[in-house]
Amino acid sequence: MTALAPTDRLVTRPRMRVAAVSMIAAMLAGLVYLIATAQGTVDSLDRPIGTDFSNVWTAGWMANHGDAPRAWDWPSHHAVQAWLHGDPHIPFYGWHYPPPFLIVASLLARLPYVAALLVWQGLTFALALMLVRRVLPADRDALIAAAGAPVVLICLGHGQNAFLTASLLGGGMMLLDRRPWIAGMLLGALVYKPQFAVLIPVLLLVRGEGRAFLAAGLTVAALCLVTLALWGWPVWQAFLESLPLTRHVVIEAGATGWHKIQSPFATIRQWGGPIPLAYGVQALVTALAIGAAALVARRGAMPLRAAAALSAALLCTPYVLDYDHVLLGVAIAFLFADMQARGVTRWEPSWLAFAWLAPLFGRAASQWAHLPVNLIAAIALLALAARRAALLDAAFARPLHAPQRQ
Repeated sequence: MTALAPTDRLVTRPRMRVAAVSMIAAMLAGLVYLIATAQGTVDSLDRPIGTDFSNVWTAGWMANHGDAPRAWDWPSHHAVQAWLHGDPHIPFYGWHYPPPFLIVASLLARLPYVAALLVWQGLTFALALMLVRRVLPADRDALIAAAGAPVVLICLGHGQNAFLTASLLGGGMMLLDRRPWIAGMLLGALVYKPQFAVLIPVLLLVRGEGRAFLAAGLTVAALCLVTLALWGWPVWQAFLESLPLTRHVVIEAGATGWHKIQSPFATIRQWGGPIPLAYGVQALVTALAIGAAALVARRGAMPLRAAAALSAALLCTPYVLDYDHVLLGVAIAFLFADMQARGVTRWEPSWLAFAWLAPLFGRAASQWAHLPVNLIAAIALLALAARRAALLDAAFARPLHAPQRQ
């Protein structure tokens, strides 16, 4: 057997627990400080608490007050956003989602802002933790590592929806063999954030999952019909008309900040590459990622298929931010489950630890060194899943090490 890498021996359970508990303590301290220093719904930096959640709650409020289509009109949305927070100088957090997400937003907006934020983050975070618990039911440290992952702090701080995205995609992949109809419904619900669902039809077709494919399609159709019943065609027209501006300002011009966007497209743009080259590289990486995930879907065990899908989803869109790497955190859980069942190969513990830590310094590394750390982590985990699937397909042609509990 080939010896494990020296860095692999540094990745132990006691060290993981210390790192995770330290992150949990830092998260709690940061959230307490944020709430204690806030004025109403605005924090000490003159931003809405939960920053990005502001656009969700504002869009929901507009929908509840008969003004749903204007949620996609940037000046109108910002004006309502500023009025609701009582601060005309707050930054603008735009609403770019398809109309199905407006269903969730309108429900949340029936609550006061802070209560809605707590409900939203609490419920979706709990869903993600429940998924990790199902993936690693016998591992006492799994929830500690999941709750203390640095990406959790980033997602909570932005009031974002990555916990829900990871739960839908990870849960759908986990249930695909045993509950194809439910799996398809979960995967179809990703219509609310379709950039992470582009590979799903390919994976379902590769595995011949006709029932899941049908369930996903019916779920998409049902959610779209609900939006038409509630708000009519104008919301879809407003969404479609907003897409060119969103593409130009947010994606191509990088108004969000290249250091926050962790995609192949953004990396090329940050390095000074022109837009056509960036789209070309993104298309190539997307095709390779879907191809790799499809190969794993054909030959890999369920944990590997799920890990590959979650990792590849992050590579298939030009607009993916660091908080979206909650998906990678769930991919780590699936990979670790497979490692516990089938053994560990050289460098795997090191790459899992790197991917767990990456969001903690990924934004800074991208801003100051133009190094896309989170992108590297996503590529690495997809490669690990593909490599493990190839090893298993060859009936362990290369021996694996038994997993160690330290």
